[in-house]
Amino acid sequence: MTRYISTPSRTKEILEQYGLHAKKGYGQNFLVDPVIVEKCAEASHCEGAVIEIGPGIGSLTEQLALHAEHVTAYEVDEALKPVLADTLSPYDNVEIIWQDFLKCDLKEVTGRLEKVYGSVSVCANLPYYITTPVLFKLFEEASIRYITVMVQKEVGERFAALPDSSAYSTLSVEGQYLYQVKKLFNVPARSFNPSPAVDSVIIQFSRRDDVQESQEETATYFAFLKGCFKQRRKTIYNNLKEYLQDGTKADEALQKAGISPKTRAQSMGQEELRRLYEALR
Repeated sequence: MTRYISTPSRTKEILEQYGLHAKKGYGQNFLVDPVIVEKCAEASHCEGAVIEIGPGIGSLTEQLALHAEHVTAYEVDEALKPVLADTLSPYDNVEIIWQDFLKCDLKEVTGRLEKVYGSVSVCANLPYYITTPVLFKLFEEASIRYITVMVQKEVGERFAALPDSSAYSTLSVEGQYLYQVKKLFNVPARSFNPSPAVDSVIIQFSRRDDVQESQEETATYFAFLKGCFKQRRKTIYNNLKEYLQDGTKADEALQKAGISPKTRAQSMGQEELRRLYEALR
């Protein structure tokens, strides 16, 4: 076995060989810490099929290929085609899809992979600029039991945030509603080339078994949550009125749920938000 892609010397060789540099527009930072990369793959429950978003030069992809039956990696930077063809050539269980992950039919993809490999997980070093939309997309696919992602530290803190805290957001409510959220370990900025301005953290989401509803029902509930949190400084009445396009209906739902119209979404816990949603239904 040659040196892992994630070793600093091997990464440097690859970047120099292909004249590469990290593209800020794609949120690229190349991992150069083989211990962290290996630990991330080992903890990801990727025994069957695993989906990766943004493989870069293949540092994490390589480790996933060593642990999973099949790796499906989505990449938008087509300049990396010759690089990944080279770096991942020893692994015949890796499929690179040159497409924006946000545009893929995730239900179709997971259904196909689950049928062949038995289980589907996600493991990725998420580009900072698409972290939130990627996670929202993943949250709506119930067949993905485990999501293990490296994210900016402040984003990771939102997942465990409680009502009335500055970090509490739609992401907090959605994540905690569907998953047991666990912080695995911190990733210092020096683990990347180039080093970003902030540290990162690896978070794992384990799907809760006590939430039994269809993908369509989850998507409807999440659309409601996004409406409630659209402007966190506004009252729940104002956000709900805008979401429903009907002030009377918003007022009636709040009365039925026993929630003051002056309350802000940032102060509402899971139980209150769900009660308001059920009142609307």
